[in-house]
Amino acid sequence: MGNSTTATGSSASADATATGVAPRTTGHSKKARQAPKGTSSGSRASGSGHAERVFLVQTAFAELGGSAHGPGEIAEFTGLDDSVVYRILQSGIYQRIFERVDRGLYRLRTSAAQLAFTALDHRLDGATSQTVLRELRTATDGGLAFLYMVAPFSGAQRQCVDMAVGDSDLAELGMTPRDVLSVTRSLRTGASGRTILAYLPEVLQQRVLAEPVPEQAGPGVYRDNEALAESLAEVRDLGHALGYEECMAGWNSCAAPIMWDGSIMGAVLLLKLKSVMPVAPDSVIEATKEAAAELSRYGAARPSADQA
Repeated sequence: MGNSTTATGSSASADATATGVAPRTTGHSKKARQAPKGTSSGSRASGSGHAERVFLVQTAFAELGGSAHGPGEIAEFTGLDDSVVYRILQSGIYQRIFERVDRGLYRLRTSAAQLAFTALDHRLDGATSQTVLRELRTATDGGLAFLYMVAPFSGAQRQCVDMAVGDSDLAELGMTPRDVLSVTRSLRTGASGRTILAYLPEVLQQRVLAEPVPEQAGPGVYRDNEALAESLAEVRDLGHALGYEECMAGWNSCAAPIMWDGSIMGAVLLLKLKSVMPVAPDSVIEATKEAAAELSRYGAARPSADQA
């Protein structure tokens, strides 16, 4: 948990004008994307092309960040015509995918979140996570094992959803509920927080970097955003993070990412007293990465037995 050594139709035009938002061009260009990515003129049926354009518009809301966007901004980002984007948004309103929040501004409806929850259903159960965490605890000679997942209702944060700590009383170990539920929510503190942050879209990373460091954070927390950003690149390169007193004084840690279908879902965290683990040995790193890989395999999309 500390400083890491690894770690348009006229209607569309009016909407675009009403947003007052400068178009985004990050990595996208209308000239470069006259057709949906990966297609060429006449290579697919028009129905398929339209579906891809709808998905592009949906994806734009997630990648642009912020609460609402206008057709002009989405068109610039996706490379689609303003009129196409406007028609997709209008159709999406009736399909309960988008909603209009102001003149010229739209956002995803909560039904989009319901789709995500449905996609995650039955991916991982408590018995499975407990088995994996207990095996990690055994493999690391009694380390404290935690499972953190991306919090669904609190923006770019994390939430502890399971742990294997044996007979340990967290209060006796110096961990208060405030430590577990407050300091460790931030993605800019701790090995597990930085592990999750490293794989989030850049727009969410920038939001987290703009947050203040939690007052109760440990002495090893990253306070310099440049150093924090460098640590994220290190996490992606190595596939794990090492933390040194980031969340709490006297505790060091190792974390590895849980990836489902190419998206970051959480992290496995192994915690030990600094006096016992001044530096995480290779055995701890490999055991933590294997536990995360196991939970990633359980979450991977695959047909159920009756569909096979």
